[in-house]
Amino acid sequence: MQICRSTQEMRDGTRAFRAAGQRIALVPTMGALHDGHLTLIARARDWLDAEGGGRVVTSIFVNPTQFGPNEDLARYPRDEAGDLAKLRAAGCDAVFLPQVTDIYRPGAQTHVEVAGLGRMLMGRLRPGHFRGVATVVTKLFNIVQPDAAAFGEKDFQQLTLIRRMVADLDIPVTILPVPTVREADGLAMSSRNQRLTPEDRAAAPVLARALDAAEARIAAGAPLAQVRAGIRAMLRAEPRAHVRSIDIRDAADLSRIAAICGPVVILLAVRFGEVLLIDQRTATPPQTEE
Repeated sequence: MQICRSTQEMRDGTRAFRAAGQRIALVPTMGALHDGHLTLIARARDWLDAEGGGRVVTSIFVNPTQFGPNEDLARYPRDEAGDLAKLRAAGCDAVFLPQVTDIYRPGAQTHVEVAGLGRMLMGRLRPGHFRGVATVVTKLFNIVQPDAAAFGEKDFQQLTLIRRMVADLDIPVTILPVPTVREADGLAMSSRNQRLTPEDRAAAPVLARALDAAEARIAAGAPLAQVRAGIRAMLRAEPRAHVRSIDIRDAADLSRIAAICGPVVILLAVRFGEVLLIDQRTATPPQTEE
């Protein structure tokens, strides 16, 4: 596995891959890798195999521009040695480990922003977050120049935003969505789970239970208000869960809906202690008779 610690090293590596006629699939991460990340790598490998083979590149970069001034940048978990061991075991071909100064040069004035999608929902709770995401993903695409890139559905708004950005800017990258990977008790895998206290970790699966119940209600034809009220009641019943937002949006573009008439996505942001967790579920109402 190649380890590239500078933009030039990464470009030299991908240039060599391409000279050998190989495609490239990118898995962007912020490290502290878990089975959810490894599933992204497996999805990237499957895509390459279907396309005739190629190389998987993983990036590890804790991106400071997507953290707000009162957020957990300094405390975000980091484990380079453990991450590299997991990547080798997963069959990753190259890893990009840049420094902040390699990605954001002094005096840089250019940012990428998806105005509508980046300012709603989590973008409203975390101003500037998605501008940081869009900027760093664009830079990674420019440096690695992948043919495809894998992103998890757990951060559904991020996935939707990146799809929009790629389409709007004509970036020739196929976006590979990957379903959320969960622990045995239903909690969505996240690097932030490491920071949960034992009590908060025991309480956090309430997110998955609330989503399960909401999905079942939607499948049974329940109206929007009833579904939202059911989620809120379940979360409020858990004293360690502090709800930041409950949203039910159109699954295609995250637009507001007045009624559940087609596929929707349920988006939760809930704080447990000092840790903000997000989770999601897509759901479809019963088809109406014509």
